[in-house]
Amino acid sequence: MDSITRYLETTLKLKVNLAKSQVAPMSECAFLGFTIKGKKIRWTDKALADFKHRIKELTGRSWGVSMEYRLRKLGQYLRGWTAYFGISQYYRPVPELDEWIRRRVRMCYWKQWRWPRTKIKNLLALG
Repeated sequence: MDSITRYLETTLKLKVNLAKSQVAPMSECAFLGFTIKGKKIRWTDKALADFKHRIKELTGRSWGVSMEYRLRKLGQYLRGWTAYFGISQYYRPVPELDEWIRRRVRMCYWKQWRWPRTKIKNLLALG
């Protein structure tokens, strides 16, 4: 790392951030939310944790907004995330994430309906 840093700073006149720079195998590096494991590209654990944190914010039961607005914002975020991380070849947790997001949305409806008679009325209306 020292020789590379010296070359970049003296010859190329570039500033090297030692906190972010590293010389390591590709399987140990993360770049823009992705890591390469063998021949596959997958998202990092940190990217998945950030995704879950943002979903929890959007589906929080105490966020006093309409369900229409909440679902619109959730849809925007999900479309953006899947468009960005869609090149990943890691699909195993996707069905579990889908179930988790659907459960969070149901939780928001359940909180919004609040009273037992409202819950019964709305569930009967849904069939």
